[in-house]
Amino acid sequence: MEGGVHPLPDTSAFRDCFALTWKNPYVLRLAFSAGIGGLLFGYDTAADFLFFIGAVIMAASPGPATLIVGRVFVGLGVGMASMTSPLYISEASPAKIRGALVSTNNFLITFGQFLSYLINLAFTKVPGTWRWMLGVAGLPALLQFSLMIFLPESPRWLFRKGREEEAKAILRKIYPAEDVETEIQDLKDSIDKEIREEGTSEKINFRKLWQTKTVRRGLIAGVGLQVFQQFVGINTVMYYSPTIVQLAGFASNQTALLLSLVTAGLNAFGSILSIYFIDRTGRKKLLLISLFGVAVSLGLLAGIFHQTTTHSPMVTVASGTKFSNMTCPDYGSAANSASWDCMKCLKASHPDCGFCSAASDKLLPGVCLVSDDTVKDLCHGDSREWYTRGCPSKFGWLALIGLGLYIISFSPGMGTAPWIVNSEIYPLRFRGVCGGIAATANWISNLIVAQTFLSLTEAIGTDMTFLLFGIVSVVGFFFVIVFVPETKGLPIEEVEKMLELRPLQYKFWEKKKRPEGTMEEEEKLDKKNQGV
Repeated sequence: MEGGVHPLPDTSAFRDCFALTWKNPYVLRLAFSAGIGGLLFGYDTAADFLFFIGAVIMAASPGPATLIVGRVFVGLGVGMASMTSPLYISEASPAKIRGALVSTNNFLITFGQFLSYLINLAFTKVPGTWRWMLGVAGLPALLQFSLMIFLPESPRWLFRKGREEEAKAILRKIYPAEDVETEIQDLKDSIDKEIREEGTSEKINFRKLWQTKTVRRGLIAGVGLQVFQQFVGINTVMYYSPTIVQLAGFASNQTALLLSLVTAGLNAFGSILSIYFIDRTGRKKLLLISLFGVAVSLGLLAGIFHQTTTHSPMVTVASGTKFSNMTCPDYGSAANSASWDCMKCLKASHPDCGFCSAASDKLLPGVCLVSDDTVKDLCHGDSREWYTRGCPSKFGWLALIGLGLYIISFSPGMGTAPWIVNSEIYPLRFRGVCGGIAATANWISNLIVAQTFLSLTEAIGTDMTFLLFGIVSVVGFFFVIVFVPETKGLPIEEVEKMLELRPLQYKFWEKKKRPEGTMEEEEKLDKKNQGV
């Protein structure tokens, strides 16, 4: 990492992760128990008390108002779990395997999303379908609530509160005997420094938050990553994947849902890759590889959807068929109806219209009809396909490949690393505040992108929407190069020193010289990371 600490590559990090957690199941239990919050986060986006209460309220809801109340409880739980789970795991993990253990939280998020699709399919034909779908989330919430009762507080939090003996006892359970005394001393030194600076370990000075270079740099990197994570479009893909599949030319709702299940499965698989690579490759390199893949796949999707839009089947006159009285009014009154194709039919809005494909070949001219359930059933009854979102296309499978490439590029890097970096990068005293700011930035960005996606596709087209996301991912690539440091293998107490010494890479193409006076500090940290 430029101008900072250069720990040697650890090619056995993944093996060491399993070896350490096998030898010390206490650490794995901490990570898994906290990570169930991620599972609930993932399930409820397709703090346990809020999850459980919200799930019960939704399942028993007699009407929309009560259902919204339940969603508010679950939303509060999701917001709290999104930052507290990775922070807790990070503070209770040995530095060597911290990335992999925090990645388990993201895996449980993506697995929760995958599980929600499976459960939705399983309960499709069951009476009270939606009640089961929403209520089942209460079970893992109850499990985590039971497990967390027996888990300790973070040792770093205990040190801040003056409960040093409790903190030392927990650290001795987490770290190997040869490392524990060093960790205790580093943590004690970090807390003592804060007390000397502020006079008390209880007071938070918000003005100092912005004036302190290390905190400011951490916030720029952490908040920036959270914003870019959302603005490259991931949750539009996850929330609207059935819609995107239909836009690619797959008319069936069931087919769209099944293909969306594949998307969710790839997302979970990508999280497993993150567990393997995050402590081998490092956070920064994985982010750059991820963003490069995301930019390429979004460019591919933009090109595919452009072809889908400009090569949709033409509309033919429905006279002389059983659809004669169902013709879309806009088409019937258009002066240039001979130039109408499927895409123009779907854009009609007085009233909404749909495209009924040809029976023999869906790429041949079809008819533009008023969109309602009766017309839809008649179209299906004539062995035709009914389209209301996207048009028949021979490029549909290419769109699915592009979508899969996007997910598998995003998930291991941009899906996981922003949360890991935000759980590591802030000085201990400001970690809760800064982590909350970063999580808030993530959810605000999520809201903006999710609420504007469909409007964007209607205003500028699906192809240009994906191209816009692609441009954002390119900007994010250079942001990571300039502003995001490498925190791989660093004890959390050393991250603040690294941020203080690290020069920003504005001229990232030039090799940076280390600042004078930092060589000795770096050598000490290198030896520590190598176990010397």
